[in-house]
Amino acid sequence: MDALNLLRQSPVMPVIVVNDAAVAVDLARALVAGGIRTLEITLRTKAALAAMRRIRDEVPDALVGAGTVRTRAHLEAALDAGAQFGLSPGLTPELAAAARASGVPFIPGVATASEAMRAQDEGFDILKLFPAEAVGGIKLLKALAGPLPELRFCPTGGIDASNAANYLALPNVLAVGGSWLTPEAAIAAQDWDKITALASEACQLIKR
Repeated sequence: MDALNLLRQSPVMPVIVVNDAAVAVDLARALVAGGIRTLEITLRTKAALAAMRRIRDEVPDALVGAGTVRTRAHLEAALDAGAQFGLSPGLTPELAAAARASGVPFIPGVATASEAMRAQDEGFDILKLFPAEAVGGIKLLKALAGPLPELRFCPTGGIDASNAANYLALPNVLAVGGSWLTPEAAIAAQDWDKITALASEACQLIKR
């Protein structure tokens, strides 16, 4: 599966911060039950790699990937843990080379036209606009569509249920990323029904 088809699996990719790997499987199952298959586990916690491995081993319907991949070492560790794709807040030449060699879909982050052009030169035409709202959001994506019509985006950062549909209505947006599907309080309470409900609502965010 390439990055294009990966992002077509679900309109929203949850950005998941896992502090306890013991809840990872139940969390993933709750999201899949609501129709969300692509799960980004951010490499921001010590539990992230163990969480990825557990999900990969026990939730076959999920596509589990690593977020906040900033170095070659990050990507290699994530792949060892079973990650099926990767996302980064940015892109460096070393990370680009590692991503190309990995054989898995990789979505680098960009915030400007120049960064998008450099990512395209490195072989990536599916990009993560980050931090989306802070750098111009919908207005920026509309502006980029003219000079860079072949690029497609997964904007992340400041996106939630109130504005996700407006992003998904853009022709150069394939999916959006956001943390609102996995609120900390619901995870702490192990309220998996709440997370399934949020995932189900997110699946209704169909492009107009």
